[in-house]
This record gives sequence, structure tokens and C-alpha cells, in this order.
Amino acid sequence: TGRYVSPTVISYLEKIQIDGKWISESEFAEIMEEIKEAIDRLVCKGEPVPTVFEVETAMAFLYFKKQKCDLVVLETGLGGETDATNVIKNTVCAVFATISVDHLGVIGDTLEEIAQTKSGIIKPGCTVVSARQQENVRLILRKKAESLNCIYTEAEPEQMSIEKEDYKGLTFSYKKYAHMQNHIAGECQRENLSVALEVIESLRKLGYQIEEGAVRDGLDATRWAGRFTCLSEDPIVIVDGAHNEDAAKKLRTSIERYFKGKRIIYIMGMFRDKDYRKVIQKTEKYADTILTIAAPDNPRALTPQELADAVREFHSDVRAFDDIESAVAEAYHLAGKEDVIIAFGSLAFLGDLTEIIRKHNGGN
Repeated sequence: TGRYVSPTVISYLEKIQIDGKWISESEFAEIMEEIKEAIDRLVCKGEPVPTVFEVETAMAFLYFKKQKCDLVVLETGLGGETDATNVIKNTVCAVFATISVDHLGVIGDTLEEIAQTKSGIIKPGCTVVSARQQENVRLILRKKAESLNCIYTEAEPEQMSIEKEDYKGLTFSYKKYAHMQNHIAGECQRENLSVALEVIESLRKLGYQIEEGAVRDGLDATRWAGRFTCLSEDPIVIVDGAHNEDAAKKLRTSIERYFKGKRIIYIMGMFRDKDYRKVIQKTEKYADTILTIAAPDNPRALTPQELADAVREFHSDVRAFDDIESAVAEAYHLAGKEDVIIAFGSLAFLGDLTEIIRKHNGGN
């Protein structure tokens, strides 16, 4: 099973995986040589040089072909009709997480336009599985699915019963799946789990042999860095890639569920092309102190001072830090054993931050 995802959190190589194992540096270099030769041929013909994402996507496809993958989990880039990943024609299942106003002005100027663009991954005759959507989004996805003779299934998170839950994961039942364990916490995980199980059921109906034991083991073994991940305790340190309004709402719900009444210190870093003010508005009231940082060497990142100025419109205790190490040190200085540190925003800084926190905790 191949897996192509972006952005990455820990390593650039995690972008391309097979059976959970990252592509190696040597395999990456070998395939890049082939891609470079193909680009040279394009340039000789007067064709434009591909974008970085187009190059990465071509590399992933070539690697998956060489390794003879049976299935590939393919995540779009900006998402939808004109995305580089969408050159494929043999989609088995088109899957939609909750569609929100993200990449505004890039793939659409309204929620409806964004949904229309994202619906472009639906191919004739494939199966379509979606998270619970707003009604205007649901209508667009359903209409596209019906026009291409596709079966449309929407997950039903309200049919999930939670038996045990804390900031380290949950035990739950969903429809015929009883007492399942998963070690990713956060409000959005309920929706994601219901979508994942509906995808499994759709694949089974298509003839794929997937035993319940494999589903149970897979859910129990799943880890996803940067998705409401607990890095340490005493104090509790959480990292989360909440970088848009919808994700900020889910982070807010998670904070209320797991850390009500706790003193919380934020470490925040945001891209300037995201609606960072909405993220601030949805989350600031839970923080005692907010520390701002920037993703290193990333032109899209707000500077720590710019983000601090935006936070100051809503919250009085905010401090800007030029490097992540200093912000982490300050957070630990401020936090007592019973307090909580939550680092969130752009995924671009979470890998560095995760490594810094692990070093701070003696490499654990």
C-alpha cells in the first residue's frame, strides 16, 4: 500500500511511503535522476519546467509503479480538479474529509466553489465516501457523484459511541465495529475514524478481503505526528496542526473536553496565507500566555512579531520569539507540572518543535 501525503511533519522523506515505511534517501535520489532526465526532455521541447509539487507527484507515481503497489492512498495537494495528483483515472474510492474555507482565493472564493473544485477527484463509477458536510457542500458532492454513476456514502459520527476517552486516544464502537482502540485524540478524530471505517466497508463491497482483525490492529497501531499528539507529561505537551478556522474549532472543543480548568500556555506559528485571525479568535480565551514563533526559512510564515501583533488584538499576554528553542524553553519555564503546553498552527514548524521538545525531555 503506497501513501503520498503533504505537508510532512518529521522528515521530507515521509511524503512517499509504502506499508508505513518512508522512501529511502538512495531510492529518492535514484528516482530523482529519472525525473531530472524527463524534465530535461520537456525543456528541450520548449515545455515549461514542472512545479516542485508536480515533480514530487511524478516521483511518487514512479516509485509506486516500480514497487508494484496494490493500492495507493493519494492525498491531493491544494485539492481537487486541477491538482497534480488528479491525472489518475483509476480511482477506486474518492474520500472527502470535512470541507472548509481553506486555500481561499486559490481553489475557490466561496465554500461552494472550493467544494466544486474538490469534487473534481470523483471519477466515473468510483465509490465516494465523505465526512459529514454542511448541506451546501453535501449537495455539490452528491450531484457530482450521481452525474458520474458513483455510489455516495456519508459517514455517521453520531452512530459512534465513546467508551473511554482522554488526550491520548479513545475506545469506541461504530456500527458493527465494537470496542475499537485508537491512539489519536482530538475532536476531529471521531469524524476521521467514522470516515476510515466507511472506506473499509466500501472496499469490502468492491471485493477487497479485509478482515476485522486487520482493521482492529490497524486502528490500534495508527500514529499521526502533529494531530493532537501528546509528546510528554509533567507538564502535558500537545502538538496539533490546527491552521484554519475549522481545525481551530475542533482544537477548541478538544481543549474544553480534556483540559477544562487547566492553565494552558500556547506556542503558535501561522502562515500569512491562512485566516490566522479566525484561528486566534477561536482559541485565545483558553490560553494564559501565548508565545509566537515562525516556521524556519519559510517565506509563507508570519514573523513572530507579526503574529504577536495579531494576537495582541484579542489577548494581552503574548510574547514573540525569534527561534523555536527559546519559545519551548520559555513554555517549560512558565508551566508547572499540572499545566498544559499546546503548540499548534502550521505543520511546517511542528517537526522541528517535536524534535526540540524530545531533546528537552532527554530524547524520549
